Order: sequence, then structure tokens, then C-alpha cells
Amino acid sequence: MHDFCFTIPYGLVLAGGGVFGYIKKGSTASLAGGVGIGLVLLLAGYLSLDAFKKRKNSYLALILETVCAATLTWVMGQRYMQTSKIMPAAVIAGISALMTGFYAYKIVTGGNHIPAKAD
Repeated sequence: MHDFCFTIPYGLVLAGGGVFGYIKKGSTASLAGGVGIGLVLLLAGYLSLDAFKKRKNSYLALILETVCAATLTWVMGQRYMQTSKIMPAAVIAGISALMTGFYAYKIVTGGNHIPAKAD
């Protein structure tokens, strides 16, 4: 599975969650954090997809994705420890931890598998 297959939906969920948090609770921190990191992940997913179309790997995108997911795991994990609220802290921390593991796996295995060119 290619990283952009998960990164683009992950970025959309975070951006959507930020907008939802702002609409529901008026949280500008949720809006800035969710939309900001969501857009960075969407950019990284696009870079990875574009590189894949050119039959290359984008290690810049993979590093950006990993840093965003690991940061969210830490920050939202800390928030969950302080508040014990499942939504959104524990949910985002859990999803981000899974994504961090996936990105670490992609780094260790050399990025996206580029299929052999058919002649």
C-alpha cells in the first residue's frame, strides 16, 4: 500500500475535524491545528502521489508525514492524559500512532514500491 493512499484521507479527516471543532465549539485552536496539519498532510500526500506518477519516491513527503503523525500522537496523547476525553484526543492520538507506525514501516522498507515498467 502506498503512503498517499492513507495520507490524503488522513489529512482530510484532520482538516474536517478542525473545521467541525470550530463550528461546534468555536475553537480556533482546533481550526488552526486541524486545518494546518491537515493541509500539510494533503501537500505531502500530493507530493508523494506526484513522485509515484514519475516512478520515484518522495522521501521529503514521507518525512513530513511521519513528523506530523508523530507530533499529533504526542500532543493528543498528552491531551488525553490530562482530560481523559476519548473524543477527539484519544481518537486522534490512536489514529496518529497507527499512521506513525505505517510511515515508519514505509521508511524502513524503502518507501513506495514502484512496479516494474511494462514494455
